[in-house]
Parts: sequence; structure tokens; C-alpha cells
Amino acid sequence: MSDLSTDDRTYASPRSLEGLLQRGRGLGALRAPGELGTSAEPVAEVVRQDWRWDMTVDDRDLYLARLVRESGLGLEPVFALLAGDDDECERATGILELLALSGSVEAREGLRRYVREGEHWADVLESVAHAWPVEWWDDLAGVARERLGGDRPRLWRSEPWVRWRAGAGANAPVPAHRTHTIDIGPSRSRLLAVLADGGSPRGAKRQALWALAGRPPEPALIPLVPDLAEANGELPLPGLGAAVLRLGPLAVPEARAWAVDGRPTLSWIGVRVLAQHGTVQDLPALMAELSAHEEARQWCGPDQLATGIARFGPAGAEAAPVLRRLWLRTPHSYERPAYLKALAAVAPAGLDFAFTESLWDCEANARLLGIAHAPDLPHVRERLTWLRDDPMEDAEVRAAAGNRLVTGVRQARTFRPNT
Repeated sequence: MSDLSTDDRTYASPRSLEGLLQRGRGLGALRAPGELGTSAEPVAEVVRQDWRWDMTVDDRDLYLARLVRESGLGLEPVFALLAGDDDECERATGILELLALSGSVEAREGLRRYVREGEHWADVLESVAHAWPVEWWDDLAGVARERLGGDRPRLWRSEPWVRWRAGAGANAPVPAHRTHTIDIGPSRSRLLAVLADGGSPRGAKRQALWALAGRPPEPALIPLVPDLAEANGELPLPGLGAAVLRLGPLAVPEARAWAVDGRPTLSWIGVRVLAQHGTVQDLPALMAELSAHEEARQWCGPDQLATGIARFGPAGAEAAPVLRRLWLRTPHSYERPAYLKALAAVAPAGLDFAFTESLWDCEANARLLGIAHAPDLPHVRERLTWLRDDPMEDAEVRAAAGNRLVTGVRQARTFRPNT
């Protein structure tokens, strides 16, 4: 994941077609057919280079597959990625899998050929076995056994290996499932003592925090949080945020002080507590933090602030300009739906175009928002029909589009403040 202060100067302006495509914005997909003319180079560029801000959550496969299909680009740039490193191969596989589902025999045969000949063939085979009908890959069993030799598949309990197990080494031992137990005792007092002891090993503290995160809220953790958050300049302890957030409203009074603390880890924990459980008096702090994230181009995390501000409905209307700019500019597409939902909560007027554009967005959650809230207009109904019938589309999105077409009901954008 990109760090909070990463500069985004490598991204083109969000007003340009290039910048829209890099961000996976729906407007980019809408504008591309009219602006590409006889050149599909902008599409080829976003295929060649991975523009996801966070590769673990930002989605691009479907967006790119549709651009490739509708631009007439051809599959050569996608096939070229198959010959790259494992990340490039994975991206190409995701695009080609979808294009095959949409009817491209060339895409399907290209991936089947890669299973026979390519370097990362096992990863590709496991991926297509998850995405495709069984008859598209079942006849590759012999190829897989030959390429494996005496080796065991990495993901033995997944397809296609489950289906082929009888002929691919069914008697191979299955590693025992390893359980992670905490060896410092289950008692509340012992867990807290380990956390309070500055000499406790970091691993023991980590285990204690995860144990507390799975238990009822423990108020005695609260006074220990500042020292745990900033322990001798080390990285934050995994599990600390989860354990603190487990406290819910109990942590709010102290979180107000943490949020303005100069130590970044402690401050961010405090802000997250206020976003989830603070009252209307905490709105100024949340809005100030949202503005600071925007100014610093800290693209990871503003979604949590936006969700927190949205809890207060119109009382958070002052945040609307920042939320709108984040929605327009962020390269972190996974967070974009949170900004639109927050805008609908704090300042719902004038969002019809944003919801309509979202029907073309790269993120399934954004498309679901568009399905629920886009105005009932002919081009919206046409897009809903297209989403319902596209075999590449996410199953939940297809079902939602079909339901909207049947009922004709546009969900009201209402909000009940939680103060």
C-alpha cells in the first residue's frame, strides 16, 4: 500500500482522459469512445502500466477489459504482459479471463496456451479454474500433471487440484493446520501485565493485543495506549488499532487528546475512534483531518474520515467541497465510493451526474451506488440493461441492475444523523 504522504505527480490531471483512465473513473470510460478517434493508445498505456494506488484492493480488471473490448485495441498489449513478471502476468490474466467470458475465443485460447508454455502457468491455471466454466480448463489436467512432474501444487485444496486430486497425487500428505496460541495465559490481568511491561517482547505484546481484540471491551487498556502506540520509535504494534477500536465509545474521551497528539500513530488511532464513535463536537477535528489528508495527498485513510463525517448528516456539510475534490482526484479508487456516500449524507443536492458516472466506475461498490441512486433516465436504463446482461460483470452488480430494471425504484438518499 502506498504511504500516506506519497506524491501523485505521476498521475495526469483528473480533467484529462489520461488521468480519468488512470484513476478508473467512470467519466473516462464514457469519454474514451468519443476522444480516442483512430488511436487506442491511451487505453494501451493504462494496460501496460499498473496505475492502481493499492494493488491489494483497487480494482481495474473489468474496467480495462471493457476498455480493450470497446476501443478495438486488440489483445497484443495484454498478451505482452503475460510474458512479464508475476504481477504483470496476474494483471493480464484478470483482463483476459473476463474477455473470454464475454466471448473472445482469442483471449481464452491465449490463456490456455500460456498454461501449456508459460512461466507462471500454475498461477494462471488456478485463476482460470476459479473464473471459468469447468469445461474450459478440465482438459488441461494432463498438461498440468506433466508440468508438475513430482511436485505438489501450491494451493492443493483449491481448483483445479481438488477436481484432479485422484490423478495428481491424492496420497500426498496434507500439512497439519497450524494454530496460533498465545503462550502468556488467557487471563485479562496477564494480558494487561504483558502490555504494561516495557520489557515484554514485541511478539508477546502483539499476541496480547490480538487476544484483547477478540474479547469484550477492556477499559484498562486505555491508559496503556500512548506508550504502546509509540514504543521506542518502532513500527506500530499490529493489533493495537483493532484492540482500541473494540472499546468503542469508552475510548472517546481519551481519543480526543490522542487525536491532537504530535505522535502520528497515536493521533491516527484517536482520529479513527472519533470517526467511528465521536459526537457532533468532534466534527471540527474530523473535518480538519480530512482537509489535512487532502492537502498532503494522503490517499490512504480519508475514506474512514468521510464515513465518520457522514454519520452526522447535514451537520457535516462544510466538508462537502473537500469530499467532492477527493472523489474527483483520488487515485485510490477503492476509497471513492466512501466519498460519494458521504456527499450524499452531508450535501445530497446535485449528485445525479456523479451517481450516473459511477455506473461506469472501475469499483463494483461504486457501480452499486450508481444502480441504487442514478436518476431514472433513458441512458441510465440502457446502462442498467447493459450491466445486467454483461457476462463479465460482478454477480452482485448484475443482480442489482436487474432488480432496479424490474422495480424501477430509485433508492432515496436519506440519512438519519447519529450524534
